[in-house]
Amino acid sequence: MNRMTLALLGSLIVMGLLLYSLASESPSRKLRQPATGTEANDSASQPNSDAAILMYCAASNRAVVEKIRADYEDETGRRVEIQYGPSQSLLSSLEVSRTGDLYLPADESYLDIGRERGLVEEAIPLAEMQVVIAVRKGEESRIRTFDDLLSEDIRLVQANPDAAAVGKQTKEVLEKTGQWNQLDAATVGYRTTVTDVANDLIVGAADAGIVYDAVLATYPDLTAVKLPVFDSAIAKIAVGVTSASNDSSRALHFARYLGARDRGQRYYDELGFKPVNGDQWADVPELSVFAGSMLQPAIEQTLIDFEKREGVSISRVYNGCGILVAQMKAGQHPDAYFACDTEFMNQVSDQFGAPLPVSRNELVILVEKGNPHGIKSLRDLTRPSLRVGIGHEKQCAMGWLTQQTLTESGIKIEVMENVTVQTPTGDMLVNQLKTGSLDAAVAYLSNAAGSGDVLTAIRITGLECSQATQPIAISQSTPYSHLAGRLLKEIQSTDSRERFRANGFVWQAE
Repeated sequence: MNRMTLALLGSLIVMGLLLYSLASESPSRKLRQPATGTEANDSASQPNSDAAILMYCAASNRAVVEKIRADYEDETGRRVEIQYGPSQSLLSSLEVSRTGDLYLPADESYLDIGRERGLVEEAIPLAEMQVVIAVRKGEESRIRTFDDLLSEDIRLVQANPDAAAVGKQTKEVLEKTGQWNQLDAATVGYRTTVTDVANDLIVGAADAGIVYDAVLATYPDLTAVKLPVFDSAIAKIAVGVTSASNDSSRALHFARYLGARDRGQRYYDELGFKPVNGDQWADVPELSVFAGSMLQPAIEQTLIDFEKREGVSISRVYNGCGILVAQMKAGQHPDAYFACDTEFMNQVSDQFGAPLPVSRNELVILVEKGNPHGIKSLRDLTRPSLRVGIGHEKQCAMGWLTQQTLTESGIKIEVMENVTVQTPTGDMLVNQLKTGSLDAAVAYLSNAAGSGDVLTAIRITGLECSQATQPIAISQSTPYSHLAGRLLKEIQSTDSRERFRANGFVWQAE
């Protein structure tokens, strides 16, 4: 075989290897391009080889989301792929493909539909938009009333009610007023997205179009005309985490960036939306939670799960509520407070929003298994030489409640003569019962959870004050009100409810 033949053969081999290499790399290279138009539809079906976040986003939010995405990728080094389109069409894509991490429709009503179908989990609010009539600048006088839209001289276009949020919202509002059929008959064409409607006006294919006001921020040659009939047509925008997401913490990281008042919200404000009062941005936010000690067994696993899913950190302070209240009055400000009883929430009510009653717990008399002293009621605790333990009145809700219960029963003085220890938590009383240091203790039923093999709980009957309600509330000064709000929702979840019940609480949040 001569040199020329060898050289030709070698060239063919190299070329073949090069073509194979390019073919094998092309899907990942395509994913590195911004997802727009037809290309976005292709990218949704490609393997996400470098763990980019995939978001379905309404066309009405495209201008603002592109700015936010650019900042996010520069600041964090994380990539975001976005598929734009009509809200309903994107929801259908999500349902069929079962892929993607985030869904940002033009109105939160689509998120509600997504939840009903099991497609969407938690959501973060972003902004609001108003339905308006768009016309070319200088032609505002042609549309002064709703009836002007019905004129034969006006070529009116709309977004498809079956695909786009603005069309759906327009139809819903006008069906209530009985004006939809008139407008439908006067409409010369329906478009796929709200931006398609605006583009028709730009090229002169229409005289008026129904759009969201924020869309016009990127159309300097168009202006908005507001009609009273659409005053209530306000789209609330939120981004939801999909059930299909394989990495919720990465998805929520970008969602939090979109909703952060010092990040994404700046662009929503700049581009004509009405932004929400978002959380402060932090790469890994740290929530501070104060909670009564008796709540720890019921909420600790929920806090652990929340930290993992959200990609955040939670600092916990478990203690007697009297001690926690004293710390808060001295200047400490947790983001959320979970009190053992309403009384101790009331003492710091000026620092928190409206509390949510989550559970109830009851005082019981705890004794050694088999009840060797034959204790049946509170009055039996007055027997001479009996060693009784109770909670400290000023350090914990349990102690305060015990004093109220003893006072109402009329035997406070007699029982207090037998009290040998007052502790800030019920767990301390349980430990002393187990070591034989006490004969009986007044504590919460939840304190006995997990100790049924060595302790017996005796109910205190006929006294309403022996029942405690556990409320939780968010600080009025927290920089993470939305994050804390999602934690409250997680505490109300089915798994959390079962943990409360398993630890002796009665569920009340419903």
